Amino acid sequence: MAKKARSVQRREESLSRESIIEASIELLDSSGEGGLTFRTLSERLATGPGALYWHIANKSDLLTAACDAIVARTMEAIPPCAKPKANLRALALGMFDAIDEHPWVGSALAQAPGEMPMVRILERLGQQVRALGAEDDTQWAAVGALLNYILGVGGRNAANGQLARERGLDRSDFLEAVAAAWSQLDPREYPFTRSVAGQVRDHDDRMEFLAGIDLILRGIERGIESPRRR
Repeated sequence: MAKKARSVQRREESLSRESIIEASIELLDSSGEGGLTFRTLSERLATGPGALYWHIANKSDLLTAACDAIVARTMEAIPPCAKPKANLRALALGMFDAIDEHPWVGSALAQAPGEMPMVRILERLGQQVRALGAEDDTQWAAVGALLNYILGVGGRNAANGQLARERGLDRSDFLEAVAAAWSQLDPREYPFTRSVAGQVRDHDDRMEFLAGIDLILRGIERGIESPRRR
């Protein structure tokens, strides 16, 4: 009995919060949020569910910790640049790619708006918006616009990709079908949608995402320039 107790103790000591988070990320990537349970996680780590609770309070804590690990790695992988605008574009694209690679991250961020992963993104955006020269009373709105765009578009892109994989859809075939349907719309009722039907076939999600970021940044820069002209 004493030998068994020592064996369990050694296994629990070898288990760390970091190893639990890494295993959780693997489960989330392969099975989504629904596939992450303390039972499946304990089986992967060859331990009992009780041992996990020494390091993680509950599933919500686990999801937030896994999300924070992805966000932190994304931030660390972005090389710093002397120009804040370039830093903002790199950060936005880094998060877009991270959410695309780990579709559950968008949902995890939405479920923990005040937790560390969101704070990391908010702080990095805020520092660069300040470096651009935005006035104190406009910084929050500027950061909010960037944050909402990054998470909204990034999350939708990841959801679309996940849906396509689940249904076995080919992206080019899907876009071709959409373009064909839009081109048949009534030009009097849907003049704009019909006019862009051809662009749907060959559009690049990442480039369109960056184009939106650039529109927001130009708006921020114009707001900075306006007071200087007075």
